[in-house]
Amino acid sequence: MYRNTFRHRLAVAGLLVGTALAATACNASADKDKGNTPAAGGTGGGAGKNVVLVTPEPIGVNDFLKLAATGAQNAAKKAGGTATVLESKDTSAIQQNVEAAVRQKPAVVVAVGFEFADVLAQQAEANPKQQFLFVDSCTTKPYPNITCATFREHEGTFLAGAEAGLLTKSGKVGAVVALDSPQIRRFSDPFGAGAKQTNPASSFTQLFVGGQKPFNDPARAGEQTASLKAKDVDQVMGAASAAGNLGVFNAAKSAGLQAFGVDVNQCSAAPGTVVDNVIKRTDVAVDKGVEQIVGGKPGGVTSYGLKEGGITLTGLESGVETSQCLIAQRPEVIKTVQDLRDRIVAGTVTVADPAAAK
Repeated sequence: MYRNTFRHRLAVAGLLVGTALAATACNASADKDKGNTPAAGGTGGGAGKNVVLVTPEPIGVNDFLKLAATGAQNAAKKAGGTATVLESKDTSAIQQNVEAAVRQKPAVVVAVGFEFADVLAQQAEANPKQQFLFVDSCTTKPYPNITCATFREHEGTFLAGAEAGLLTKSGKVGAVVALDSPQIRRFSDPFGAGAKQTNPASSFTQLFVGGQKPFNDPARAGEQTASLKAKDVDQVMGAASAAGNLGVFNAAKSAGLQAFGVDVNQCSAAPGTVVDNVIKRTDVAVDKGVEQIVGGKPGGVTSYGLKEGGITLTGLESGVETSQCLIAQRPEVIKTVQDLRDRIVAGTVTVADPAAAK
């Protein structure tokens, strides 16, 4: 299951405070010495053009982190080096693994997720010659040797909404959202706007999970989904983290709604219910980020959206036929959304970013 990246971005931005979420940032058991697992095809341990990826938790079946590992391997191969993955099995292993990565003196140390903000800042100051790539987050203070890679999730959400606008029978679409915050609204507001793009008569309603555990409350997420059904909504975006989206999908299945997932392909979690997913291509961000650094242009923040291939939909990727996503049954909708994607990339359609400074 993909990571609770909604929670991670909020923690960085300071939008959510509290030890309850911090305590659940990593569920782990483990032995720091067994937390370092080399990626296939790489041995690490050298300088030159090698890449070391540090993950915040074991990769396992986590597609989000699998993609990051693939990106590290591709980037290292193109640079003429090798890739190593150090998997952190508990919170203490995060710092230990970053320190271990720095000792290898690779071309780039790559870290994915907000948990690395403090340790990367510390290591960047202590090791000014070492380059770091920080994916899906960024340090509060900029460092010349930290390159940040972020995503424009709102562009993909807009396309998912466009699909919903074409598929809705009631003319009403909605979203179940973890929290009412600009970052999380990147997964909801554009959904309504995308539906309006393809179905001007459509209406949009979003409900929030809230409470003490907004990112880990499938029951509440399910209740909110049922509430949308009562409002005659028949297409719903789930933006409530991995656990929350299971609640959305289960309730959607029971109520006869169609749902949308985020970050990775979640269609297999609820076959026959999930239409499509807003995909974040961490492999693209890692590959291109390393290339940027090795090419002599480190530092700053690089944003990945539809144009850069960092954001997409499952329905727009190869293999959609076997994805278990309902959108595979609607090629005419895919074609319309492909055209809309091309217009966004060309700049003729602009998607408003709810998280942009006003």
